Amino acid sequence: MLPSVLTRLRCPVCGEPLADATAGTTRALRCPRGHSFDTARQGYVNLLAGRAPHSGDSAGMVAARADFLAAGHYDTVAAALAAAATRVAPDDPYPLVVEPGAGTGHYLAAVLAALPDAAGLALDVAKPALRRAARAHPRAAAALADTWQRLPLADRSVTVLLNVFAPRNGPEFHRVLDPAGALLVVTPAADHLAELVDALDLLRVDPAKADRVAGSLGAHFVEESADEHRARLALTRAEVTTLVGMGPSAWHADPERLAAQIAALPEPVPVTLAVRLGTHRPR
Repeated sequence: MLPSVLTRLRCPVCGEPLADATAGTTRALRCPRGHSFDTARQGYVNLLAGRAPHSGDSAGMVAARADFLAAGHYDTVAAALAAAATRVAPDDPYPLVVEPGAGTGHYLAAVLAALPDAAGLALDVAKPALRRAARAHPRAAAALADTWQRLPLADRSVTVLLNVFAPRNGPEFHRVLDPAGALLVVTPAADHLAELVDALDLLRVDPAKADRVAGSLGAHFVEESADEHRARLALTRAEVTTLVGMGPSAWHADPERLAAQIAALPEPVPVTLAVRLGTHRPR
């Protein structure tokens, strides 16, 4: 665990600081009250207080996401986040970037590459994702944590929070974010993946998405700015299968019917990437 991350972690049970309690081959973090949290051999630490209400994305969904992102198809999103982070990050000798719901840590790694003095922390409930996030960047750590529970972080300890296609816990985001810091929120625009939504009967973007984001954050944050980032993708059928497999439609689509629909698509498949990036400041 990176020292600049460890000093800002807090016990999810009692809120006390955590310290390295490694003994021999057993790696763990422990608080002064004796609550201990094991570090998996894959590099992430389990900071859940009790059991998670769900296990997050499956290994297959995580693998699909890792393959698709590694191919560069969503580099537009990563670049937009990196640029925004460099613009909004306050002066901090030890900046900390945290991404709840980080998945594989792809976007966190892009932001850390743009902030050479920063350390990062990926939080997720999916163990397959954390195995990858723990290796996403040399200055990133990873922890098993549920976004809907109290985050295992000290008050006002985070410089930049990332929220990319992930749940938003407004009160907790506000608690852990430095008053001079920023929350960067990426959500799909109305026509995001529109060609695939129509052709494959995928889940549509909620037309009230912007209102729901405002409702979840408005009591604690003010949106300072927002802009859209777009790109035109030309995908193979295999890449379309991967893209669908990494999103929420993977939970709902009938696999055989979906495979037949994708097989009928002409290659290359034109797909619109369209996202909204909002910069939010604590009230």
